[in-house]
Amino acid sequence: MSDTVFRPATHADVPGIVALLADDALGATRESPDQAAYLRAFEAIDADPRNALVVADRDGELVGTMQLTFIPGLSHNGAERLQIEAVRVRSDLRGQGLGREMITWALEQGRGRGCRTAQLTTHKSRVDAHRFYAGLGFAASHEGMKLVL
Repeated sequence: MSDTVFRPATHADVPGIVALLADDALGATRESPDQAAYLRAFEAIDADPRNALVVADRDGELVGTMQLTFIPGLSHNGAERLQIEAVRVRSDLRGQGLGREMITWALEQGRGRGCRTAQLTTHKSRVDAHRFYAGLGFAASHEGMKLVL
């Protein structure tokens, strides 16, 4: 039995979440010290019932985070989709099963809401992440595109 608790993030968690987001080569280039911007984003996420900013907590320590968004749609007979984003595991715990535990929990949340599909994006350079998600049953079925605004 795991000692990990998954719970909604709080204001107090925001600095720890930002540290997790910045704790890799890609994140280090896009996160900033402007805590006010992160707190504004947290407020918007927290106020939206279709979004959940989740932390993985072990004995009061933040060890992981992810954002879940439940997206209504007309396609697939009006099915809701689960979008999983910003998945991060504390660097000293990577490779020990926490990521699998987090995604399994997220998928249970989607199923509980009646979602028919779970989707996520991961940067093309994150080869280990691609392998990890494929091992959980995710398939690279679509090509995603982004435009920086």
